[in-house]
Amino acid sequence: MEFVSIRIITSDVARLVTFYERATGVRATWATEDFAELDTGAATLAIAGTRTVPLFAPGSARPADNHSVITEFLVDDVDRVHRDLTGYVTDFVTEPTTMPWGNRSLLFRDPDGNLVNFFTPVTPAAVEKFARRGQA
Repeated sequence: MEFVSIRIITSDVARLVTFYERATGVRATWATEDFAELDTGAATLAIAGTRTVPLFAPGSARPADNHSVITEFLVDDVDRVHRDLTGYVTDFVTEPTTMPWGNRSLLFRDPDGNLVNFFTPVTPAAVEKFARRGQA
């Protein structure tokens, strides 16, 4: 089995796609006006409109209602990314902070209120962990 994507349901696909394109530097590929994907090479962030929900199961997902998932992106330099996003991201939850597990993390909310974590491994163990994943 291979984890390949996560999908965010939103009432404004264009707004969220624009946000993630700017935040990640990855251009989206649009399938329809209700569905776009940002392929990072390691996984895909899919962004879909509310009109796609009934295709799976009516009422099964609601936009801007996530209170448990954090979407995470590995970046080369989280402090530089923080500087680059200052003035664009309107809701930083935490400034870059080194976590006990060895990642330096920047937590913020996207326009729908979803939590996003950009992180850089900084301890030898964390650097090694992510170096091994890159070789898989």
